[in-house]
Amino acid sequence: MKKILILGASYGSLLGAKLALAGHAVTLVCLPAEVEAFNRDGARVRLPIKGREGLVEIDTRKAPGKLDAAGPAAVDPKHYDLIALAMQEPQYRSAGVRELLDAVAKSRVPCMSIMNMPPYPYLKRIPGLDATKCRDAYADATVWDSFDPATLTLCSPDAQAFRPPEEPVNVLQVRLPTNFKAARFESDADTALLRELEAGIDAIRFDAGDGKPIELPVKLRVHDSVFVPLAKWAMLMAGNYRCITPQGMRSIKDSVHSDLAASREMYEWVFGLCRNLGADAGDLVPFEKYANAANGLGSPSSAARALYGGAQNIERVDRLVQQVAAQQGQRSAVLDEIVQLVDAKLVENRKAAG
Repeated sequence: MKKILILGASYGSLLGAKLALAGHAVTLVCLPAEVEAFNRDGARVRLPIKGREGLVEIDTRKAPGKLDAAGPAAVDPKHYDLIALAMQEPQYRSAGVRELLDAVAKSRVPCMSIMNMPPYPYLKRIPGLDATKCRDAYADATVWDSFDPATLTLCSPDAQAFRPPEEPVNVLQVRLPTNFKAARFESDADTALLRELEAGIDAIRFDAGDGKPIELPVKLRVHDSVFVPLAKWAMLMAGNYRCITPQGMRSIKDSVHSDLAASREMYEWVFGLCRNLGADAGDLVPFEKYANAANGLGSPSSAARALYGGAQNIERVDRLVQQVAAQQGQRSAVLDEIVQLVDAKLVENRKAAG
């Protein structure tokens, strides 16, 4: 049994539930109301299963491992085997979380991010990329300064999930049950830990109530290439950030399929940036596969929902990709427009908040 600390309980509960089913001890770091709900009722994760009607619900109270929750001040990173980062990037600068993140960095416990926005130190692991020219894409890059990039890796959070608004905060519903795709750590020993977790999640067989154990989707996949998690960039630019329009927000499905040619052009442009950095085509996801998956994404992205919900900061993967492109002498008018639109909306939200 490994001890795993996950900072963030919304999307983090998906990874946490899978690890608890694999027999590990998981602690979620979250808000007081969430701590109470998870410690009382466990995490409830609902998944679609191919070939089955409806959703299958995981209740972590019945898992072979265990899942609990605590506030930022109640955990010591040194006591864990792995730490996962599952909050939105701007949240790491908040009081309490900022101090915990710094303690995570100084503990040198291997740390795996499942954020859309790569942690700043991960950029230093990408050959040929000048991370210093990307610092202002972050809400506060200084929160990452204690990290050694060797102790940190990135996992592309391809699975799509949301908290149903009518349900308690410990309920998460998965709408696209794809995999977490992690790059290896620099260390062989730390990478071996990831591969052990990967094998444990693969071995899960779940009784959905009919006495017939089934295999569950959403696996952990560990890759040798540091570029594999960057496959998410093209998806975010062609879909998630194009949910943001001057008229308001739209679904990811509409963002991609209302003008498939424009979506392909944006996607392939970002694909090319990643190839220029050194990614192999096999590290990335073909547009056709992404476009097919987007058919099932009938809601706006989390970035769009946050922006039009009054958020004063959101993850700026759009700005990060723009800055990576600038280092290659590349520009996209579509991406520039997205960045300007997000900038303007954030200014509006901050003014409205006083």
